[in-house]
Amino acid sequence: MSDTPSPAPAPDALELAALLCSRVCHDLISPVGAIVNGLEVLDDNPKPEDREFALDLIRKSAKTASARLQFCRLAFGAAGSSGAQIDLGDAQTMARGHLEDNKTSIAWNLPRVLLPKNRVKLLLNMMVIAQQTIPRGGVLTVDPIGEGEQIGFRVAASGLNARLPQNIADLLSSGSTHAIDAHAVQPYYTRLLAQACGLNVVLTPEGDAVVVTAS
Repeated sequence: MSDTPSPAPAPDALELAALLCSRVCHDLISPVGAIVNGLEVLDDNPKPEDREFALDLIRKSAKTASARLQFCRLAFGAAGSSGAQIDLGDAQTMARGHLEDNKTSIAWNLPRVLLPKNRVKLLLNMMVIAQQTIPRGGVLTVDPIGEGEQIGFRVAASGLNARLPQNIADLLSSGSTHAIDAHAVQPYYTRLLAQACGLNVVLTPEGDAVVVTAS
């Protein structure tokens, strides 16, 4: 009898939808909560300096929430009808709005072309995974593999103490034994997108960087 663990059971359609909704809610709780806190400060008739602080908090948090919503709509949502194509230029805008900050920048080396929506969704999810490997910030470098509608992607994350989360690398594998919960659903969904595109997605160390490839 083999001692090799069996692959974890795949969530059904309803459970997958619920897990993805939980993931989106998790991304939005922080900025929406900050907006509520800012409004509560304003309701207390604050001093002028506190009022300006509250308004600045609301402005920044509303901008963050909007950027995350737009990104999640493209990365996890329907994003158009079946068979729809998405402009990589729009994907770049969404990625910069959500992932770039004072610690992390994006070097985007992809052409501005229309691609099937699942391929673009795959790219955005790969960038989320890559960002998680550089918790102290750095650079995400996005390059094409091949060209045309069959294009694949390479996202390299370089930064101080870049690390490879083994659980995420395992979840990208079809033989993963990890249970799929709200924390694991995003890399699992990335694997499903890659399979739908006829691609294989892997996360590997490469020198001082961690690289996500779909080819």
